[in-house]
Amino acid sequence: MKLLIKVAIQTLLFLAIARLLPGMFRVDTLATAIIASLVLAILNWTIKPLLHIISLPITFITFGLFSFVINAITLELTSALVGANSFYFNGFGSALVVAVILAICNSIINSYTMNNFQRRV
Repeated sequence: MKLLIKVAIQTLLFLAIARLLPGMFRVDTLATAIIASLVLAILNWTIKPLLHIISLPITFITFGLFSFVINAITLELTSALVGANSFYFNGFGSALVVAVILAICNSIINSYTMNNFQRRV
């Protein structure tokens, strides 16, 4: 259930950011956004931890800012797997900007949902 909620939120964020940054990032349809969210969830579960382990020294040196680059890399991989015609970044810089926006939005959403969850328990 938690995974479905995260995928739904990610889908909505993809659609909103694509509307916000039309020249940098493109998502053609809702179905493409859903597929991209599922692919990103799989990549975050499988490849992202490996990338974090490999890049641990540079992440430590940059005080964790290199994790945005790792997020951009996973977004570019998502674009390659989903199809660059329907889920597209203008370049790596665009993927980096989208990664930062996604991280900020996910942080806000997670803090809100965790606060609501803690009040219920």
